[in-house]
Amino acid sequence: MGTSRMFRIFVVLGSAFMILLIIFYWDDVGASHLYLNTPVSPGPKIPHPHPQQRTQTSRTPSFLSDIDAFVNQFLEPGTGEPTDPVPAESSNQSEKAEERYIPRREWKIHLTPVAAELRERQEQRRRLLQEMCANDSVVFPGKNRSFDDIPNKELDHLIVDDRHGIIYCYVPKVACSNWKRIMIVLSESLLHDGVPQRDPLAIPRDLVHNSSMHFTFNKFWKRYGKFARHLMKVKLKKYTKFLFVRDPFVRLISAYRNKFELRNEDFYRRFAQVMLRRYANQPTPPASVDEAFTVGIHPSFSHFIQYLLDPQTEKEMPFNEHWRQVYRLCHPCQIQYDFVGHLETAEEDAEHLLRQLRVDNVVEFPTSHRNLTASSWETDWFNTVPVEARRELYKLYEPDFRLFGYDKPDSILNE
Repeated sequence: MGTSRMFRIFVVLGSAFMILLIIFYWDDVGASHLYLNTPVSPGPKIPHPHPQQRTQTSRTPSFLSDIDAFVNQFLEPGTGEPTDPVPAESSNQSEKAEERYIPRREWKIHLTPVAAELRERQEQRRRLLQEMCANDSVVFPGKNRSFDDIPNKELDHLIVDDRHGIIYCYVPKVACSNWKRIMIVLSESLLHDGVPQRDPLAIPRDLVHNSSMHFTFNKFWKRYGKFARHLMKVKLKKYTKFLFVRDPFVRLISAYRNKFELRNEDFYRRFAQVMLRRYANQPTPPASVDEAFTVGIHPSFSHFIQYLLDPQTEKEMPFNEHWRQVYRLCHPCQIQYDFVGHLETAEEDAEHLLRQLRVDNVVEFPTSHRNLTASSWETDWFNTVPVEARRELYKLYEPDFRLFGYDKPDSILNE
């Protein structure tokens, strides 16, 4: 009887010890390994698309997908390749063993290296970012704060793809629609006829910009609680991080053309009416964008610049993401980006990046045939803007010019 009782006591103590061991392992190791790689999106809640599109979102991750995520931790981030060589298959291996070593579709052997000039271009852009962030002459709000000091609400542009170990900081008006499409394809967060959508251009625009389609850093707190910041840092260290930028002034022109020269009810009510009242002698502007366009009323580009320079603007709310500075969207002095693409070299950069990520056989960057804003138009657009206002605008966006290697537009500033 005494032996049986002692046995039960040992069983209880042993069980308690194992539970404590599991808790400590989860807290110290699991945080950066197990649920770090668990698929992050439980299936976005989105409006039902048009019946003809027949799209659906993926289901809640299953136990098998969790196992797959655990296996993925042994892959090099952003390459899709295992850290250790895969054992060569032999004829006497079982079918299960053969399946185990069949490479995923994302793995691809490249027979020719990336051109040396493209590698050097990236090295120069990364080096410039580091130098500008260390340069005391380059001053802007938030430059010297730590990553922990960045509020969650300012991390909503960092999209995470745990399947391939990628973090993309999207910048509106810099081909972000197409890069968001690619992130949806890679993360397999959208299904078509029961299989992951593979054609980026087939993804409806309303889904591309639906926030529920993307898992961003600012959502970590809700999913991971106290581990959120720790996981962000682990992923930032492990994953491949990229962004695309463009000439800051050209980006502003593009934002103006898209949001105020086209009928956009939301932007008309939120911004255009304010500009018309303050700067265009329109105390009672038309109630809707349709009425305004019917009578030929909309804010001019000069009014838009006045709005950006008006101290009252930022007192009311932060800049809208379409004209907010890149350094405020992507925090390049707190996040060491592995790849910096420029819209001016978009096709070459996109091909280089997808190849670096080893996903160029899974998805291609869509070629845009839309009417893009050209850098050569800058002088024409700024003709109606007073020179002093141009110089003030440059000061407002100077950090973006210098961080990303864009020349100071002297021809515009010194007329």
